[in-house]
Amino acid sequence: MAAKGSIATRKLHRSATIGLTATKVGLRHLGHVGKKKFTVGYSTPKQDEEVRTKHEEDIGKTLFKALNQLKGTALKASQILSMEADILPEGIRRELSKACYKATPLNRALVDKVFRDQFTKSPGAIFENFDSKAFAAASLGQVHRAKLASGQDVAVKVQYPGIAASIKSDMKMLGGLLTVISASTDLMPDRNIIDTVLDEITIQLHREVDYFQEAESLKWFRDKIKDERIIVPEIYDDYSSERILTTQLLTGLHLDEWLATNPSQEAKNAYGQLLFDFFFNSFFELGFVHADPHPGNFLFMENGQLGLLDFGCVRKMDGGFTQIISDYYKFLIHHHTVEPDYEKLRGFYEDLELSKDEMTDEEFRSLLQPQLDIIQKWMIEPYLEEQFNFTNREWPEIKMADTRKITPFMKEINRNLLYFDRTYRGMILLLSKLGATVKTGNKWIGA
Repeated sequence: MAAKGSIATRKLHRSATIGLTATKVGLRHLGHVGKKKFTVGYSTPKQDEEVRTKHEEDIGKTLFKALNQLKGTALKASQILSMEADILPEGIRRELSKACYKATPLNRALVDKVFRDQFTKSPGAIFENFDSKAFAAASLGQVHRAKLASGQDVAVKVQYPGIAASIKSDMKMLGGLLTVISASTDLMPDRNIIDTVLDEITIQLHREVDYFQEAESLKWFRDKIKDERIIVPEIYDDYSSERILTTQLLTGLHLDEWLATNPSQEAKNAYGQLLFDFFFNSFFELGFVHADPHPGNFLFMENGQLGLLDFGCVRKMDGGFTQIISDYYKFLIHHHTVEPDYEKLRGFYEDLELSKDEMTDEEFRSLLQPQLDIIQKWMIEPYLEEQFNFTNREWPEIKMADTRKITPFMKEINRNLLYFDRTYRGMILLLSKLGATVKTGNKWIGA
């Protein structure tokens, strides 16, 4: 058993944790299938739905418990997967989303070790004051309050030791676990889709453990964002390294904390508009997106300002891709009331590398498009009117059995589209929790 406050870096221990979790998931699903057989014909659709939701939550809790125990890259993968609506059902994603907030912090000795490895000094010898108790614990590191000799309050992000070294083995083990779940349950799509997503997560993790790269991304956004209501913290290079990142300490509330203050609808709408415009400006104007839009990375500050945190996951978007997305949305919006133009749609899917060329027209019309049509109607709904109320808006639920039907006709997921969809959904989730009504018309895809 790993000591409290440490990371289970031994490969044998981490493998055993994943293996035990796979066994638990398999047994839980077998038990669920067995119960269903005995209740066929005796339960209502509502009861069946409640049982299914409870089963997904149980699986999600089992996965999160294991990934939180492993911490590090495994926990970060949990956070990312919680936003992948095409990969996991909603019940599992809800449990995995706890990775945004509920990571267990490291003990003081390990924090000191990271500082001595990076600066050959303890934090007490570097800062005027350093709070050894982290005020935020995330998946790849934790954040401490500190004060510089100048009196400036700063936030010091300390990366967990052993994180970078564990990426390859952790992702391999996680891939094996998800493959087992895919093969033994009906809760996930085929392996080729899983492999593509996990491969991109691996690339992302390698970027996120390099704090030099994050510092450059933070400086880039700080320089390019011109809206004074959006606050990007200043970075302190002399107190930063590959594994330690020191920035200006922003003060504010995370989304749930802010909502607990009972803000006015006007305030909710103002923040919602700010988030909405920030996403579209970043994607279309800057060609660079902050691609980790979970609520923990935003601070609701005084005077209607919005603080942006954690620039480890950013994505530069190709100009050709942004144009395709613009044309695609405009086409869907202006043709939503007429018979689908299958030829035009198929052309978009080929541009987005979604569908296989060898698919027949009949397969396209009868199998693939009916499922994608559900998603497309959801996508364009906010743009059919001048403004839209995003309250309680959730990604449309598509049964995994239906997803499996169409995966043979789909290519591996387009990497740019993966980031666009994840960031867009994250923005929608924030607007939904805010309960914001937003003016959705814009020159890129709106009316």
